Amino acid sequence: MPQPQTRTRPTAMAVWLILAGVVGWWAAFSLTMERFAQLADPDAAAGCDFSFLVQCSANLGSWQGSVFGFPNPILGLTGWVAPIVVGAAILAGARFARWFWLLFLAGVTFAFGFVIWLISQSIFDLHTLCPWCMVTWVVVIPTFYAVTLHVLRAGILPAPSGLRRAADRLMGWVPLLAVVSYAIVALIAQLRLDVLSTF
Repeated sequence: MPQPQTRTRPTAMAVWLILAGVVGWWAAFSLTMERFAQLADPDAAAGCDFSFLVQCSANLGSWQGSVFGFPNPILGLTGWVAPIVVGAAILAGARFARWFWLLFLAGVTFAFGFVIWLISQSIFDLHTLCPWCMVTWVVVIPTFYAVTLHVLRAGILPAPSGLRRAADRLMGWVPLLAVVSYAIVALIAQLRLDVLSTF
């Protein structure tokens, strides 16, 4: 049975995947270097510690910072390679099988769910905003929206035709969806942490 395909190559999404992958990988690399510095000198302040509220040390040193038994940034160092490779392959003309897109969506969905959990932990339990963590949030959220909408509009994920058309129309609104998501996180952070009073 032939696999459903989009009308055209998703070039804009491919470019975004590469940019998001590079930015996300750099954030993960920076956090990994900060963690190494902490291990070498536990008393040293991290370069991303700007205040009691905006800092990396509390996040990196918490159990939430090593949920799987190793520092979370290591997930980013490995995981962000995938969007870069997928984006570059799309630009090179690659067409992926349905199972590949579903696995890629599963990985992006895991990243999105993990980021939502980390946001809640950072705001409600650790009471901090980690700069490099926030960079990761900024790229994961629109990446999830873009990939999810793409697999829906392309028919890769079975869906009624009306939902596919809606996903196709919403694809152009991914930046707005991301901005609304950032605003919601910012509002929650303000209500919980009173961020503005620290500036």
